[in-house]
This record gives sequence, C-alpha cells and structure tokens, in this order.
Amino acid sequence: MLAFSPVHDAAAAAGSVVGWLAGLLTPLAGGAATAAAIVLFTIAVRLLISPLTVAQVRAERRRAALAPQLRQLQQRYADDPATLQSEVFALYRRAGASPVAGCLPALLQAPFFLVMYRLFGTGDGAVGLLDARLAGVPLGWHLGDGLTLSVLLVFGVLLATLAGLATVLSRRAAASAAAPTDQPGAALLARVLPLLPYGTVLLALVVPLAAVLYLVTTTGWTVAEHVLLRRPQPVPAGAIDER
Repeated sequence: MLAFSPVHDAAAAAGSVVGWLAGLLTPLAGGAATAAAIVLFTIAVRLLISPLTVAQVRAERRRAALAPQLRQLQQRYADDPATLQSEVFALYRRAGASPVAGCLPALLQAPFFLVMYRLFGTGDGAVGLLDARLAGVPLGWHLGDGLTLSVLLVFGVLLATLAGLATVLSRRAAASAAAPTDQPGAALLARVLPLLPYGTVLLALVVPLAAVLYLVTTTGWTVAEHVLLRRPQPVPAGAIDER
C-alpha cells in the first residue's frame, strides 16, 4: 500500500489522536498512558459507528418478523424460483425491510477497521506508538518476542479475556443459528457462525500487544452490544411497520 494512501493518512490522524490522549492520561496512568489511550480511542471509534450497529439490529428484526410469510411463499412457489424471487423482493419492499440492509452497516465499518489494523497492527503513521509499554512490555512486541514472566503475564491475561469474550459471542451465535429456518445454507451457517468469534483469538497470537488491546476492547464492546441490543424478545404482529 502506498505511503501516501488515504489509509496511511487516516492512520496518521488516528495516531495523533492516540498520542494526544496519552498525553492527557499520563498524570493518571503513568507509563500505561498509551495503552489506556488505545482503549479509549477504540471505545470512541465504536461509539462513532454504533448507529450502524443499531440499524443492523433493526434490519435483522424486521427480516425475522417476515419469516412466516417467507416460508409461505417458499411453499407456494417451490417449483417456480423466478416467481419466488420476485415475490420475496416484493414482500421486503412492502415491509420496508431490504434483504441487504443488514449487510450495509458491516460494509461501512470496514474502512474503520482497516485504519485500526494499520495503526495498531503496524504502527503506521503513529511515531512511537509501538515503543510505549504496558507493565514493562513494549506495545510493539508480539507474544514470541520475549518469553519473560511479564510478557507471558500480560499476553496471558489479555488472551484469556479475549477467549472468554469470544466464548460468549460463540454461544450467542450458536443460539441464533439454531433457530429453525428454511433459508438455503442455514445448516452450514449453524456450524460456521459459532466458530468465527475465535478468529480474534487466533489473530491476537500474531499481532503486536497494541493490536491485542484493540481486539480485547472492541470484542468487549461487541459483547455489550449483543447483551443490550440483541436481547431475545417476541416479535409483535405489527413489528414490520416499526421504524
């Protein structure tokens, strides 16, 4: 990627914000100020994109409310795929529940996470970010860079926390995927979705400590969103008319 690319510039701007936050936090956090700044900056980013998550959850609920009608259409037009597709899109259009609405928020989040990777995964655009320390461990170190007690302790605590958060997300994904559905590929999704949260744990094994802090913070935020926004609830008959 070019050094003067927009992603590099965005990472540089993000690095400046992290540095500014670290300066503010130094009187309180001391040598851990940069680590604390990474946590606060990650929370700020998740707050910024939280409206997209809310929109995604609303789209999911609107599509869930249409499930009985979708099953009826699938039974009625089982031998006519072209008509079935037309009727399904007409149903979504009448209900104001686009089948792709839930995907758009995730797509719009991609640039934020690309910048976060460049900043916390490589230190690109953030002079000195990966040289700061947490409990004596440089934020630019990987798990295998120095197998001292402090390295094992810091990485061990963060990895254990991340694994616990991933387990929560995995169980919620398994419960969601276990819901009866006639959608194609549902059985495959039921097997794959519960495994996806553990990808963050595998990623944390190969990225610098700064990126591990980011992963723990953003995964914790995701768990909180699931608890607050995706609570199981009955869908009222008029739910598809709600905005």
